[in-house]
Amino acid sequence: MDIATLAFYLFAAAAVASAIGVISIRNPVHAALLLVLTFFSIACTWILAGAEFLGIALVLVYVGAVMVLFLFVVMMLDIDVAPLREGFVRHLPIGLLVAVVMLLEILALIGIRAMSATPLAADAAAAADVSNTTWLARALFTDFMLPFEVAAVILTIAVVAAVMLTLRRRTGVKHQDPSLQARVRAGDRLRMVKMDAVRPAPPAAVDEEIKP
Repeated sequence: MDIATLAFYLFAAAAVASAIGVISIRNPVHAALLLVLTFFSIACTWILAGAEFLGIALVLVYVGAVMVLFLFVVMMLDIDVAPLREGFVRHLPIGLLVAVVMLLEILALIGIRAMSATPLAADAAAAADVSNTTWLARALFTDFMLPFEVAAVILTIAVVAAVMLTLRRRTGVKHQDPSLQARVRAGDRLRMVKMDAVRPAPPAAVDEEIKP
């Protein structure tokens, strides 16, 4: 077993272990940190296999954007976040652990990529004499068009389901009804009142004398 295959198994083991921690841990902050480690470990495996575009896109899109969306969902749920804000030191160990593991993965990936350009297998993009992004686009929209469309439908259903789960009625909270707002009439919101004009009384004289 060469060093590239060993690194692949280590990255995969880190991804599986952190993914298990995401679904088993009860603290949402720790789960979010472990999810970042999961995405980063998978990105390392893709870069190791020669799919640099997929690895960088996973880090930029999922770690940078999707994680922010997950945090917004956590804030929208009925979770008592007061204990989570009590102290920074409580979340420091898991944060340092995730940071150290990510640093070790980066160093290992840099070392392996420096020793070999295609460590695991022959690069299909280089064999086709095109860039990695071009080869991925051709394969995605020709050979894997049906799985791509199925994944898009599943993600759309997941977004709709997440919105439906968060839009539940809560007591003591005002809600808007768009249908009632569309059927509103001016007479329901505006009332003309006739009042007699009354001249206000003149203000009292001001004594400008300066008293000692």
